[in-house]
Amino acid sequence: MGFYGTLKLIFYKMKRKLDHGPDGRPFPSGKKRCKGPGYISHSTLVPFQTTATTFGELRLANGLSAQRRQIISGPPPSGLQDWLHTFQAWSGPERLLALDELIDRCETNQVKHMIQVIEPQFQRDFISLLPKELALYVLSFLEPRDLMRAAQTCCYWRILAEDNLLWREKCWEDGIEEPLAVRKRKRSESLPCSPWKSAFIRQHRIESNWRSGDARTPKVLTGHDDHVITCLQFSGDIIVSGSDDNTLKVWSALTGQCLRTLSGHSGGVWCSQMTDSVVISGSTDRTLRIWEVLTGECVHTLYGHTSTVRCLSLHGDRVVSGSRDATLRVWDVQSGACLHVLSGHVAAVRCVQYDGQRVVSGGYDHLVKVWDPQTETCLHTLQGHTNRVYSLQFDGVTVVSGSLDTSIRVWDVASGGCVHTLTGHQSLTSGMELRDNLLVSGNADSTVKVWDIRTGQCLHTLQGPNKHQSAVTCLQFCGGLVLSSSDDGTVKLWDLQTGAWLRDVVRLSSGGAGGVVWRIRASHTRLVCAAGSRNGTEETKLLVLNFDPDE
Repeated sequence: MGFYGTLKLIFYKMKRKLDHGPDGRPFPSGKKRCKGPGYISHSTLVPFQTTATTFGELRLANGLSAQRRQIISGPPPSGLQDWLHTFQAWSGPERLLALDELIDRCETNQVKHMIQVIEPQFQRDFISLLPKELALYVLSFLEPRDLMRAAQTCCYWRILAEDNLLWREKCWEDGIEEPLAVRKRKRSESLPCSPWKSAFIRQHRIESNWRSGDARTPKVLTGHDDHVITCLQFSGDIIVSGSDDNTLKVWSALTGQCLRTLSGHSGGVWCSQMTDSVVISGSTDRTLRIWEVLTGECVHTLYGHTSTVRCLSLHGDRVVSGSRDATLRVWDVQSGACLHVLSGHVAAVRCVQYDGQRVVSGGYDHLVKVWDPQTETCLHTLQGHTNRVYSLQFDGVTVVSGSLDTSIRVWDVASGGCVHTLTGHQSLTSGMELRDNLLVSGNADSTVKVWDIRTGQCLHTLQGPNKHQSAVTCLQFCGGLVLSSSDDGTVKLWDLQTGAWLRDVVRLSSGGAGGVVWRIRASHTRLVCAAGSRNGTEETKLLVLNFDPDE
């Protein structure tokens, strides 16, 4: 048996004696030994660096003085050296037997003394003994929460646990792609915090605020009187709302102030799109208008449609408009020129998607069409729906269409073939969101469903006792969460992975009595809701909720 094996046996024997009473029986359940002032806890870490053959050499290797503390005031007992020489002359098993007998004859305080001397030698800080690269590799296997706990162990572990590249990997695993910019705030820590770690902590706090709520009162933005807000856009710190009062309004998400009102349409605004610098609107007056965000100036008025402009899709400097005149038009945002006209639908075009290469449109003629805008040719007519098509999603490979016939169809854009027909809703699918293989659909039957478009399987139906009580009006992904708004005056938050209802983020006081949330738009940190009523029970307004703990 080696030196360390011997130590461990002795230590086990002493611990067993200390954990039992004087008569050898265990202490009663619920009672613990008193820890006197000389007690050394298991959290004490002493690095071990060299191989020793005796306990004295081990203490020296660990940086401890071999000098004995003063135990008795007088000289050592006579015969001590002879006894030690005799002990050294024995073999290993004989020494163990002698120590075993010696421990049995010791009193509790004497055993405690031996434990205080021996126990620290078994507590090795293996992380500090490793090269930094290997230590960081070991720590990389910890979950972020455990990594933050490890940082509290000692100063050196804190330095390792603040490694910026280590936290960058943790952020990438969690989908955080950018480190947090250095903010102007007072910091009491002596060590600088990793920007990537700060980004992870901020992300965690933001998600916690989404899930559990934030005590801050939402900003209330009013300005469209009692009119309906028909479209809503949100980019950066700018909100743009369009209304059937013929105007659009530009708001600051930071202050809630109405920065400018975009006036010029002679009919209600039904649809809009925006970039950082321009807003594009479509109206019942049959025109599109392009506005400068900063100045509110209308730089182009686009004529050509002969009926209401019902839908828009923007990609780069091209915008595609769909109209009740059954046509689509492709426009140059910079010049305002109409570049292409796509004709083929025989009823109103209700929805459109454009990825820069192909245009996909859905209409009241029950058809979905795929277009090459450059040649103005219809590549595929996707037939299968038996009623009006109200919603579309298109990711460049797959087209998903929602219809008044209660079904959702998944199409291959290359072949034009129907891959899956998704059934389960009972009414009009008014809105959908597609991300990778996950589709979320909102329906007038008051339910929200999550689908896997690769298999056609319904993964979750978001309902139960906390489900919406009326038609779902709008949907949006927010990380691993789903937001849904409804005619019942609520905005609900759902867990995308489990389908569980988390909470009502917004609940209008007039919900169920006419209060409606018409539209929602969300960023990583904010939620904007367009709300009101059609019977005067709720004023028309925008609600802005902020979940960023640093703002």
